[in-house]
Amino acid sequence: MGPEWPGWPQWETNMELLAREAQEALRQRSHRLRARASLGVGGLSFTQAEAQELRDIEEALTRIAHGEFGRCARCGGAIGRHRLRAVPEARHCLTCAALAR
Repeated sequence: MGPEWPGWPQWETNMELLAREAQEALRQRSHRLRARASLGVGGLSFTQAEAQELRDIEEALTRIAHGEFGRCARCGGAIGRHRLRAVPEARHCLTCAALAR
């Protein structure tokens, strides 16, 4: 059962839809990264940044599977939907992300 505040059902439905969109986008990025790594595209090796991106994607997919998508890992608050659309693997809300810098 969800929290009791006005707008909760719509927020929850929106987050479920956003999680499905993010899941598909993350899976596609994961497949592209894995294909690039296995083919050695352009003679380049898998960079540390790409390896980290793949780990971030896998962690985000795990959060989606466990129903934790859209919650800040630091404060527990909601991560804004615009941020999640832009960066679906985001672990922190904008406030906590800024504090971490």
